Amino acid sequence: MIFEVAILNVKEGLSKDFEANFKIAEKIISSIKGYISHDLKKCIEEKNKYILLVNWETIEYHEIGFRKSDEYQEWKSLLHHFYEPFPTVEHYK
Repeated sequence: MIFEVAILNVKEGLSKDFEANFKIAEKIISSIKGYISHDLKKCIEEKNKYILLVNWETIEYHEIGFRKSDEYQEWKSLLHHFYEPFPTVEHYK
């Protein structure tokens, strides 16, 4: 199992819209083969900052299975326009 970790900096004033879209997007990611679980947490100190933790069976399920899928295009259209700067994604075991 690997952990995908992303710090998400949401543009000022868009947190509520981001959270609403994430509720839709989490249904997408949870349907992907190799997905185990995820958790999105809002930062206490910075109101527009979140951390996303996703558990995958392998890194390939994330980087190939998800990111190369049609579902990822939908995920991207729901969420990617909220970020400034665009997040760095890292993987941990």
